[in-house]
Amino acid sequence: MRRGLTADRGLTLLELVVAIAILAIGAIAATRTMDQALLSLGGAMPRLMAQIAAHNRAEEMRLYGPERWGGLPARERVGGFEITLSVGTEITAGGLIRAEITARTEAGPGAALVTFLPPQRGPEG
Repeated sequence: MRRGLTADRGLTLLELVVAIAILAIGAIAATRTMDQALLSLGGAMPRLMAQIAAHNRAEEMRLYGPERWGGLPARERVGGFEITLSVGTEITAGGLIRAEITARTEAGPGAALVTFLPPQRGPEG
């Protein structure tokens, strides 16, 4: 019995080129995914420190009361990061003080926190 000339004996050059191209595309996609993950994780610590600074500012505002908010520093150092804090306030219809605290690190990532504080105490309270 004689074998036909069409018997497969291995990969053709074209099949090999296609396989390498598919592997290269997969490797590029995996590399880009890893780069995005590293960028995302790299900003986690500054964001966390900004969030902690915003929570700290909310607690300071609760403790000191509205009459001393102006004396709070605009910049603080938390966990080795220099953080800039800004506060916007408004009185709600119910008489509470709505405070929006924004904290930004020098690296860029930051955090925002909205909290409600009791109204300003009168001279008797």
